[in-house]
Order: sequence, then C-alpha cells, then structure tokens
Amino acid sequence: MNSTVRVAERVRVGNYRWSICALLFFATTINYVDRQVIGLLKPTLQTEFGWTEIDYSNIVFAFQVAYAVGLLFIGRIIDRFSVRKGFSLAVVVWSLAAMGHAIARSVFGFEFARFMLGLGESANFPASIKTVAEWHPRKERALATGIFNAGSNVGIIVAALIVPRVTASYGWQWAFVATGALGFAWLIAWATLYSPPEKHSALSAAELAHIRSDAEVSEKPVPWVSIIGHRQTWAFAIGKMLTDPIWWVYLFWIPDFLNRTYGISLSQIDVPLITIYLLADVGSVGGGWISSTLIRRGWSVNRGRKTAMLVSALAVIPVVFAARASSLTMAVLLIGLAAAAHQGWSANIFTLASDMFPRRAVGSVVGFGGMFGAIGGMVIAKVVGYILEWTGSYVPIFILAGSAYLIALLAIHLLAPTLEPAAVEPQR
Repeated sequence: MNSTVRVAERVRVGNYRWSICALLFFATTINYVDRQVIGLLKPTLQTEFGWTEIDYSNIVFAFQVAYAVGLLFIGRIIDRFSVRKGFSLAVVVWSLAAMGHAIARSVFGFEFARFMLGLGESANFPASIKTVAEWHPRKERALATGIFNAGSNVGIIVAALIVPRVTASYGWQWAFVATGALGFAWLIAWATLYSPPEKHSALSAAELAHIRSDAEVSEKPVPWVSIIGHRQTWAFAIGKMLTDPIWWVYLFWIPDFLNRTYGISLSQIDVPLITIYLLADVGSVGGGWISSTLIRRGWSVNRGRKTAMLVSALAVIPVVFAARASSLTMAVLLIGLAAAAHQGWSANIFTLASDMFPRRAVGSVVGFGGMFGAIGGMVIAKVVGYILEWTGSYVPIFILAGSAYLIALLAIHLLAPTLEPAAVEPQR
C-alpha cells in the first residue's frame, strides 16, 4: 500500500526536471569528448610532431590555466545573468576551439587551441550544478549530479569509439572537427527545451512546489568577499584542488600508460577505455545514489555525504598497484575501480556547494572551487611530465592518485565538520 501511494505521488508531481538533467548529461558528454581527443591522439601526435613529455605537459598545462581562469569568472557571470545564456555562449566557444585543433601545427598552436577549449569548457560544471540546484530539491541533488556527471565517462567512451575510426579513415585533423561539431547539435536542444522552472510551460504546479520544497534564504546576488570568507568555501575548494588533478591524470595520460606499458595502439584502445569508464559511470551514479538514499532514510546531510565520500576515498587506494599490475586486465580493473570511486566522490563533493550555500551563490562557489581544482591540475600536469621525462615510470603517479582522497576528506571535515549552511548575506 505504501509503495502504491509513493508511486501515485511521483506521478502527480511529474518528472520534467529529469529531462533538464538529461540535457546536462549530454552537455557533459560532449564536453568530455572534446577534451579527451588530445589524450587519445598523444602517441600519434607525439610521433608526427616529435613532442617530448615536457611539450605534451605544456599543452595540457595551457588547458588547465584557461580552465582555472575561466572558473574564476564564469560562476559569477552565471549567477548574475542566467544559465541559459552563459551556458550557450560557453558551448559555442569550446566547440569552435575543439575544431580549431585541426589547423594547429606547432606546440604553440596546440597550446592556444587548448587554452580556448579550457576557457569555454570551464562553464560546464558551474552551470550544471547551478541548474541542478534550481531544478531539484536538496534530497535529489546528489543523484541528479551523479547522473549528469556520468556524462564525463560516456564522453570518454564515445571519444574512444569515434576518434580511432575517424583518424584511420580521414586523418587526425578530422577527429577534432567531427567531435567539435557535436556541441552545435546540443545547442539546438538547449535553446528549445530549457527555461527557468518558474517560467517553464511544461512544468506542473505540483512539480514546481516539489522543486522549491527546501527553504531558501535569499535569491539575491552575494558579494565575492562574503563567499571567500567562509570555511565552507575553502572546504569545497581544497577538496577539489586535491582530487580533481587525479581525474586529469586519468584523462590525459591513461592512453599513454596503456601504450607504453602494454603496447596498446590507438586502434586497440577502445575496449580498455570503455571498460574503465563504464565502471566510472557506475561509480558516478552509485556515489550519488548512496548519499541520497541515506539522507532519504533519515541520515543527516553531513553524515550521508561524508559516508559516501569515505567509501569512495577507500575504493581509490588499490590503484597504487596499477603500474605494477601483472596483466592488462588487472591494470584496467584497478584503474576502472579508481575512476568509479573518483566519480562517486565527485557527485558528492559537487553537491556540497548546494548543501552549504543558497542557490544564488552556488555557481560562484563551484566556479571558485573548480578554479582551485584546475590549479591543482596545472601542478599535476607539470609533475607528471617531469616524472615521465626523468624516470619513465608511472609508479609515483599512481601512489599520488591513491592517497589524495583520504587527505581531501580530512581537510573537508576539519573545515566543515557538520556541513552547516553558510550565513551568506545578500548583496545590496
């Protein structure tokens, strides 16, 4: 009987908000298709242009610099104007930049293309997290975040399927052009289907009431100094700075690791990468599901989120053995488990911003924290480049990857022991 009542209530409320979540999922998928191409083509481009490991790390570094700069401003822009306009402009910029790689012929040319790509792509997560905060009550946000964040894994899988085939048939230039063009198809769907909840004709009054079921302190803008001055902001930012770089390592160096350790060529890379990122998809949705389920069962937000993050942090640790794995299968499974754990972690750390801050400040907080994540990515790009140039070994890199999350969780807990909401004053 209770199950029947719950089903009837869901039917009455409606589910259009999940259609918006689907749009975010596809945007994130395209975002990661575009950023993954360079990692897949690293051995090909390194052979054609004679790049050293330092050259490649500089190209990755250019992306991270732009990503950090973009995150410094984009969240604030989205908070002040609108998700609809800001997200649209960002997709145009990153799609053109992705296609622009096709005309690069030097390290500087690729650095410029990566810089512009990073600048545009920096909007994806602040815009998506803010959209989730606008379209979902707090108890659904980790699950919604996990769903759209799963697009990052799907994007890598799509890239692994498209890039080798396009490269083999038409050349590496067309791999950049074909994947970059996907963003323009998404823009049509976004312009057609998205409006704010209060203005959306497809949204029922019952579903709008469900979306707005959480108490909200203010919808007015908040000043930067008010955000930066809170421990909650730094809990989010430090957590991102310590763990985001590990994902960049997987994204930009795993194809190279598989190539130099197991001789996996571009034409053979699809199965290992698909395995890794299918596991990561399970982790993304599962990590959000764990905390959302615990909270629905009466756990506090603090206990539910941190329990899910602890599970993720512990699941990453075995990746320290990946560089010395006895077989390709074992290495892929260890990296896949770590990627799944990272995505489970990511679904929950992103949701911390909307747990601790009012909706009007979420874009700014995510942008600020994401900027610190990108700074960490800048550091890791140079560190990995020099480690590989000097030692040729991935062992130190995987040790760093396995230890980062427990350190980050400790820092978050010390700065925000109860995930108490920040007392942010509205801007006058």
